[in-house]
Formats: sequence, structure tokens, C-alpha cells
Amino acid sequence: MKPVYVINGFLESGKTEFITYTLAQPYFQIRGKTLLLLCEEGENEYDADLLKQSRTELVLIEEESDFTANRLIELEKKYKPERILIEYNGMWNYKEMKLPWHWKIEQQITTIDASTFPMYFTNMKSLLAEQIRKSELIIFNRCDGVEDLGSYKRNIKAINQKAEIVFEDANGEINEIMEEDLPYDLKSPVIELDNEGYGIWYLDSLDHLERYAGKTIRFVAMVLKPSQFPKNYFVPGRMAMTCCAEDMAFLGYACEYDKTDMLKDKQWVRVTARVEKEYFADYQGEGPVLHAVSVEQTKAPKEEVISFV
Repeated sequence: MKPVYVINGFLESGKTEFITYTLAQPYFQIRGKTLLLLCEEGENEYDADLLKQSRTELVLIEEESDFTANRLIELEKKYKPERILIEYNGMWNYKEMKLPWHWKIEQQITTIDASTFPMYFTNMKSLLAEQIRKSELIIFNRCDGVEDLGSYKRNIKAINQKAEIVFEDANGEINEIMEEDLPYDLKSPVIELDNEGYGIWYLDSLDHLERYAGKTIRFVAMVLKPSQFPKNYFVPGRMAMTCCAEDMAFLGYACEYDKTDMLKDKQWVRVTARVEKEYFADYQGEGPVLHAVSVEQTKAPKEEVISFV
């Protein structure tokens, strides 16, 4: 299998800078040639000396119609690379990208210009979602002056919960602090979660479970009773639209409740529960586990589906 590394993002999002930095690192001085497929030309160009030093062959593919498996196989035969880097065009639908069968994507990275992210997220959400959906690493650069990085992170996590997100400004990587932006008070005896609050709590607890361990939360949820769950456990959660109407997901965590047998799937309940960090088999590790203080039947909320869009 031929290893492939995909770096995508919109024009001037920092793709070329990232690849240039990577090619210049000592760890990249490895055996064999690298084939770099450039799918759009921005303001920054690759240095010829760096390409020579890193044994990198640069090929420009300007038209999406030319980015075909047959064309890529021809380039592989011509250059005989050990690995392939693809600087993908952000205006091409990543979902439609076709690679030769023996090319395996080892890593996908998306670069985003933080100063233009709101515009792209509002106007080109579908294209952006396809870029980040399977990315392992999302790099927000040019974060100088951006005040609400927390909302950026939530927007990304709503589409790709597993992605690692890095924020960078002119001085390098920065550590964003989201706690002050939370729409609820972490010091309250019971943290009340409305529609917005539930979605933010769910995503924030993926990264900052230490903020919630030992605290009590209350929210309205739909009951889900997975057949493989142990006795006295269910999932109270909400359906969420993370990008578009076709992109729905049920967001919820395991909850211990001694009267789970009395609950029915899709029943609406008001849950008051203590959050703990515990091992749970379905998580394949530790994660948020709720311990119900009370579970009361209630009516469906006016808006049954919460939205991150």
C-alpha cells in the first residue's frame, strides 16, 4: 500500500506553509522520494532548494477533472515515490476524491484561517464539513484578535468529535480557555442545561471531563436503551443536527438508573444526574458516566432536535 497524507483547506488557509514546515523538519529526511500533488496555487510558493533537499517531486493538477485514479497511477509510475502528499483544493468536494485502490490515506489534516472561518462556515458549510469530517488534526492559524475560539471548537466538534484541534497565532500555538464562555454556571448546585446548554455540555465534556466530574446536571432527554448495555443502564440524549438535515446524530452518555426497566425507548424524561469519570465498556475506556438522582417523565420539548448549525 502506498501511504498518502492529505492536507486540505480553502485557498490561503495555510496549507503550503504547513507542508513547507513539514518538509524542512529533520524527521522528514527519510528514505525515498515524496510526490507532492498541488491542486491549487496560492500566494506562497514552494522553495526549489527545499524540494530538492527533501527529494520531493512537485506536480500541479489544476483541474478537478484531471484528478483521477488513472492520472495518479501514471504519476506514481513516472516518479516512483515512497509516499504521496496531497495539497487538496478546498473548492473541490473532498467527498468526490477518488484515489487508486492501493493508495492508503495515513493522515488527513485540515488548515483553517481563523479570520475567515465564520464566512466559510456560514456560506460554504457543506464543503467545509467534508474537509474536516475525517481529519485527525484541525489547525486554526491566524487566531490573533479572535475572541471566541470556544465557538470555533464547538462548531468543529459537532461535525468531527475525534479531531484534535490546534489554535495558533503569530507567536505559535495557543491554549484556548472555554470555561468562561459556557452558557451555564459550573458553580451552581445543579447545572441546568437548556437546548444550547446540552449540546455545549456534551461536546465540552469530551475534552474537559474534569470540569464536570462530581457535579450534578439536569436536562430534558429522550430515552435510548441499547440492547448490549448492562442492567440498570440507559442513554438519555438528544438528536442533533451537526451540519445539515441529512447529518443527524444521537448525543448522549451512559446513565446508571435502578429503574431503567420501567423506561421505554423514545420516552421523554427530565434527568437529574451526577457526572463521574468512569470506565464503561461501550466507550472502550473511561468517559462520562451519569448516575441518576431522579428520572421523571415529561413532555417533548418544543424543539426536539438541537442544532449546531
